[in-house]
Amino acid sequence: MPKLETGMNAQAIIDEVNSAIGAHGMWKMRLRTAIMSGQCEITAAHACRDDKCAFGTWIYGPSLDAQVRAGVPYQVIKRLHAEFHQTAGGVLAQVERGNMADAKATMDGEFADRSEKLVRALTKWKGELVRLR
Repeated sequence: MPKLETGMNAQAIIDEVNSAIGAHGMWKMRLRTAIMSGQCEITAAHACRDDKCAFGTWIYGPSLDAQVRAGVPYQVIKRLHAEFHQTAGGVLAQVERGNMADAKATMDGEFADRSEKLVRALTKWKGELVRLR
């Protein structure tokens, strides 16, 4: 598999991006279930942490070199990913307080918007990487 200029394997990054798109789609189901049931296996404090999910561990981990980290796609996705987790944590904080109406409103508004932006950015980065292969 061809290497990026940075020495990174483009396919390895594409694989991580694909996994992230799927995993973050699961957050929608997890949050909807939490709103419907009034409980979630993940706390709001944990959900806010963008470095605790598999994608966050990868983004902050050692496998990406400085050149990739300095790139615009990485910087944008890192920011959007953090915002996504902050909003998911906010939804769960409302669930924890028993405020399901506000949790649903945040889920359908701010969370949906941030989720869409993150997936769009991930898809764009993936497209750029596919062209490099």
